[in-house]
Amino acid sequence: MVAGQQAASHVQPLSPIEGAYVVPIRAFEDERGAFMETFRREWFPWVNWDRIQSNCSISKAGVLRGLHYHHRQIDYWMVMSGNLRVAMADLRPSSETYMDTHVLELGESNHAALFIPPGVAHGFYAVTDVVLTYLVNNYYDGGRDENGVAWDDPDIGINWGIETPILSPRDAGNALLRDIPKDQLPR
Repeated sequence: MVAGQQAASHVQPLSPIEGAYVVPIRAFEDERGAFMETFRREWFPWVNWDRIQSNCSISKAGVLRGLHYHHRQIDYWMVMSGNLRVAMADLRPSSETYMDTHVLELGESNHAALFIPPGVAHGFYAVTDVVLTYLVNNYYDGGRDENGVAWDDPDIGINWGIETPILSPRDAGNALLRDIPKDQLPR
């Protein structure tokens, strides 16, 4: 955590990625269904949420989206249905966890939200059909802060546990990290 940052007590740092957090989500269930509190601004008091935008991604089983990274945008993910495998890689040379990676399961098997800081490449593999909602702290800007790196980059070395995912043309064309100009990488 950067100096001056203090998360809510139940928000847990996600080792080994500096600045990433897991938020366990408690479901209150009864015969009608369930209620879950999924986000509060005060859980992340160091973030300016004035330009908040909410998005929804629906993916069929076998789809891989990513790896994407931003210079100015935070992502906050919550799986609404299904299960996905999230992978992250810290691309910030100034970070103590530079080039560290982490893979975790989110969804019906693990009710938790995920806070992803700028500069951390992230993506997911839909283990089942999945609905992911996510908040970002900046409006979509027409692609100026939408960056990608190859999901299977050997220099990053993420073990997705898969071989042939379904990819969009954009994600299939993401460059290897070594081929991305230094001025386009996070700082």
